[in-house]
Amino acid sequence: MERVLVVDDEEGIRSFISEVLAGEGLRVSQAADGEAAARLLERESFHLLLTDLKMPRMDGMTLLRKVRAEQPEMEVIVLTAHGSVETAVEAMKLGAFDYLGKPLSGPDELRLLVGRALERRRLREEQQRLAPSRDEAPGLVAQDKAMLAMLAQLKKVAVTDATVLLLGESGTGKEVTAQVVHRESRRSGGPFVAVNCAALSESLLESEMFGHEKGAFTGATAVRRGRFELADGGTLFLDEVAELRPPLQAKLLRVLQEQRFERVGGTRTIEVDVRIIAATNRDLGEEIRAGRFRDDLYHRLAVFPIRLPPLRERLADVVPLAHHLLARVARQLGRPPFQLDDAAQAALVAYAWPGNVRELANVLERAGILADGQTIAKDLLVLGPPALAAAAAEPASAEGTLEDLEKQAIRRALAATGGNRKQTAARLGIGLRTLYDKLRAYGIE
Repeated sequence: MERVLVVDDEEGIRSFISEVLAGEGLRVSQAADGEAAARLLERESFHLLLTDLKMPRMDGMTLLRKVRAEQPEMEVIVLTAHGSVETAVEAMKLGAFDYLGKPLSGPDELRLLVGRALERRRLREEQQRLAPSRDEAPGLVAQDKAMLAMLAQLKKVAVTDATVLLLGESGTGKEVTAQVVHRESRRSGGPFVAVNCAALSESLLESEMFGHEKGAFTGATAVRRGRFELADGGTLFLDEVAELRPPLQAKLLRVLQEQRFERVGGTRTIEVDVRIIAATNRDLGEEIRAGRFRDDLYHRLAVFPIRLPPLRERLADVVPLAHHLLARVARQLGRPPFQLDDAAQAALVAYAWPGNVRELANVLERAGILADGQTIAKDLLVLGPPALAAAAAEPASAEGTLEDLEKQAIRRALAATGGNRKQTAARLGIGLRTLYDKLRAYGIE
């Protein structure tokens, strides 16, 4: 629900505006003057501010300047008495969306202007979502030498069409890194399409990657374009590529060599112009020696291999990255910015981060949800998967080992969610890919 703050020292005007906007399905808060509004803004973020300009204690212009400095994404509509249009124009120069003259002519003009202001904000947010800035890429906050060296390699390869292979542990930010390569490339105006090779069965994955014709198999009631077609002119990111079975490895090799393929159940050859970025957390050398991964496919994918350092090898990035992630958490929760106290920062740096950046993001999101104020203290940080840690803390019973207790926790979570992998990962406090790794390691179907 979109949130609106109405600020006016005239109770009748506040009530009228609030009643009209609440009738439009908006969540409305009120403040009688600028100082009261400023206190509200310290505790909560809003999508839209409607404020009178002339008020006791803190006037509307001062409030507007404060909002522009602290919550620049918020839309602002100013209320001004007739004869004070010059002041309203000055407010618009400071970033206000528009102004309404007092006395208000009626609810229709108010509804129209508020609707336009909120629509502009929604459009701006959608543009930011579809084309995120480099600064918003959480895995690419870089001050540590290890990360800076990796970024230097990225910039050199991004401007080429070379196939990139990203190597690193789960949670190191491989998809974010792939997005950066795409944005820095000549293909940045084209699509970025991702497929997780570990998340689908072999039959579904082939259809997902290459598409299928109508009637190709039971349930194929219409032609479907695959990810390769959808990525034409852009970049296709193949995450967890080592999970591909040999038949799909062979088909992928052909596409990489020829840039053409047939849909499942089809005979027409489809040509595409796609750049491939692949990623894995496995040792491909070991996979090749074990006969699970094709040597020729490896050499096609590893034209430009890049190793992403785990978080424990880039400790200088932990606190800056935490601040960046907390800013995102605050936006998602509709809260003012969070701050980490010194003890919390020290705890983050001292922790080993087996789940890497993904684990850090999960820890900070949980802390943000639990926080009563804007300071994240050490006691809000749960370092280690909560459900798995709790299982490990249980008294050893019939089985007793940490591995067995962890398997029990996973099985209980799967049972509780009806086998839903995404819900299970959330219940255990781990990433979805980490869950898939554990399911494979423990042989849990």
